[in-house]
Order: sequence, then structure tokens, then C-alpha cells
Amino acid sequence: MKILGIEHIAIAVESLEKGSIFWKDIMGLEFKKQEDVPNQEVITDIYNIKNSKIELIKQKSPHSPISKFLEKNGPGIHHICFAIENIEEAIIELKSQGIKIIGNRPSVGAEGYKIIFLHPSSTGGVLVELSQKT
Repeated sequence: MKILGIEHIAIAVESLEKGSIFWKDIMGLEFKKQEDVPNQEVITDIYNIKNSKIELIKQKSPHSPISKFLEKNGPGIHHICFAIENIEEAIIELKSQGIKIIGNRPSVGAEGYKIIFLHPSSTGGVLVELSQKT
């Protein structure tokens, strides 16, 4: 698997407006866009950093995975996402090494990227997302 870099760090928030105060107003990050990601049941605000991004993610429904995360942990870092060259090859390689993958095939995430998540039980407790730009 070829990792190209950190694509983004995702932060679960209860309010995109309140979350933006720190990242946009205090840290001075450039707001790129807001995106509705229906299959993940989230709305995300994307902020550019030189070679990466910060994504604030807010649940769309009380049954979304982000809603459950917020109930259990409160606001904070949800996952780290690595940009990779070929997601299908990465899935085969990781499965052959016994890494637990959430789902059977890539789905479409924010910005139309192909994505898949690696279960924290296989990654030392960190939810890891792999992302391939399409």
C-alpha cells in the first residue's frame, strides 16, 4: 500500500458554527466548503491546511455513527485519514495481514473520494480512514 500523506483529520462536533470559531477565526484556516455526505449521515466543513485538511463532522440524524460517537466521547478527534494510491489493492493487502476493515468495499465519501475505514481494534485504538482521490 502506498500512502501519499495525511488527507485529513476529522473532528466530531455538536455544532459546525461553534467548531468553526476555533479553526477558522482563531487558527486562520481557509474554509474550503461544506458538504452533505448522505451515506455517512454527516455534514462536514472542510478547512485547508498546506498539505492536508481538517474536517469538522456533525451528525445528520440521532442514529448516525457520529451521534453515537458524540454520546460516548463528546466532541473531539474522530479519525485520521490517509490518502492512498489504490484503495482496492490496499484492502486486499490489509485483509491478508488480518486487519479488520469496516465494510466489504469502498464507499463514496466527502469530495467524491473512495473511502474505507479500518477498525480501531486493528490499529491500536485509532479509527483510520483510507481515501483515494477519484
